[in-house]
Amino acid sequence: MQIWRYLFLAVAVLFVVGVVVQVFLAGVGLFGAGDMAGHVDFGYLLSVVPLLPLLLAWPARAGRRTVTLCAALLVATQVQTFLPLLRDDAPLVAALHPVNALLVFGLGLMVARRGLALARMAGETQTSVSPAPLTPSGRPTATPD
Repeated sequence: MQIWRYLFLAVAVLFVVGVVVQVFLAGVGLFGAGDMAGHVDFGYLLSVVPLLPLLLAWPARAGRRTVTLCAALLVATQVQTFLPLLRDDAPLVAALHPVNALLVFGLGLMVARRGLALARMAGETQTSVSPAPLTPSGRPTATPD
């Protein structure tokens, strides 16, 4: 189970890093250092990543609240990909694209923090088992049943 928790954490953190890269790519396109193609292409790739924490939440035994956050992150990310498509028909709705990006980033951080808590719990259960106390002669003491 602990490997699943570490995988959950890794995917969640990589998603948050991906969101930061996505904002950088938007800046590259907006300020003339390149076009918006990198932002668009990476955005479509990034939009499928939240499916992984949602799938990993089950074997990681992440809990109902974490699964709900993962599902909300997936929905918000999917909405994010459709908002720019509305720029001609509903420009005010399309203008919610950067606002929704803040929601995606916040949800991503929340999922990553829960992943960190899960990974810490996995580490604690691994190290919390202490060996039997030793007698002065170096032999383990008998433990009462």
